[in-house]
Amino acid sequence: MPTNARAVVVVTGSELVRGDRRDANGPFLATQLSGRGLEPARILLVGDRPEELTAALAEGVEADFCLVSGGLGPTHDDRTVETLATVTGRALVVDEDLEREIERISRGVAERLGRPYADFSAGVTKQASLPEGAVSLGLAGTAPALLLEHHRSVIVLLPGPPSELRRLWANALEHPAVKAVLARAAGRVHRVLRFFGPSESAVASSLAEAGGELDGVEVTVCARDLEIHVDIFAEAGGEDRAEDLDEALRASFLDSLFAVDDERAVEELVLESTRVAGLTLATAESCTGGLVGARLTDVPGASQAYLGGVIAYSDKAKRAELDVPEKILLNHGAVSEETAAAMAAGARRRFEADVAVAVTGIAGPGGGTPEKPVGLVFISVESPEGASTRRFELPGDREAVRSRATGLALHMLRRVLAQSGTPARTSGS
Repeated sequence: MPTNARAVVVVTGSELVRGDRRDANGPFLATQLSGRGLEPARILLVGDRPEELTAALAEGVEADFCLVSGGLGPTHDDRTVETLATVTGRALVVDEDLEREIERISRGVAERLGRPYADFSAGVTKQASLPEGAVSLGLAGTAPALLLEHHRSVIVLLPGPPSELRRLWANALEHPAVKAVLARAAGRVHRVLRFFGPSESAVASSLAEAGGELDGVEVTVCARDLEIHVDIFAEAGGEDRAEDLDEALRASFLDSLFAVDDERAVEELVLESTRVAGLTLATAESCTGGLVGARLTDVPGASQAYLGGVIAYSDKAKRAELDVPEKILLNHGAVSEETAAAMAAGARRRFEADVAVAVTGIAGPGGGTPEKPVGLVFISVESPEGASTRRFELPGDREAVRSRATGLALHMLRRVLAQSGTPARTSGS
């Protein structure tokens, strides 16, 4: 749909094009822009070859807002800044204040590594050389995020490592030029409904029954790790229609709606609920191999609620680390409702946690039987109010089964915490 501003995202890195690493920056930036009413027209993924980077940036700078990630380092193949200077017809100029700041950091690194500063000096000057008119938005290590206004375009260069990009993106959002271009898209209403449970086709059918898209309203439905995200966009004049669709979807799937206009991942919602309730959390994992714990600890500040986890892959580890009774393993097997419940109870005792979640299953490709096929997963959540254990048969390959089981475990935690009125465990309880 047309808006008053157009955005392009350029993600650079030969390792991304080769498939050595997955791109996390393009989806993140697209979500950030869409949430502010400015859906990107294009996301361009290019390698580090000069001609490819030149073509991508030439297209990007024709947009009102161009976001670029990667290629800001000190080495010869970090070409983003110099290529942008060429594309925009600007000279490279050393920013002396920025050079001193990068030099200070680099001298500290040289001292820690026991290397002469001369090994770093050329890279320092390179990273402090900016297209004329560009300004620094802050540093990630020695790599500066940059902003350049060129004709009608606002161009922001961000580091490639996702954690660094996200930190400096917050700085970019505070710059007046970025605020101005985003303000041009602010008149577009954007609502996000996130469901867990219904299928993508069921949500699409409900939308069709409600009348679907009309002039001034655009709706996208996307399945993400067993969640269904519905984005409703409304131009001026379409607000009432957007509200009707919003209400229709809520009425159809009220029990499955878990977030509205909230982009935080389910693990963030779980940790917030745990903290607000004054509770603590532990995990016990077999087939997911620590993925639940990894999702939780990816969230800054997770230690305020998450105490720790056990990866108990073998029966021996389940017995030794989680006190799963030998009788349960012999009579029901490692992949069973009874074992999942015992794992959750064991994790809760071991960490003295208020709430614990456990996952056990058969991720494949081998190990399945007619009674216990590949994709069979049991997940159990135990809290002071009791335990809840569920059986799932998940489709897909090993990676898909493990990923879906991780998402299910987090959503089971979210539901238990949302329904829980249990106070935090006190000493000796």
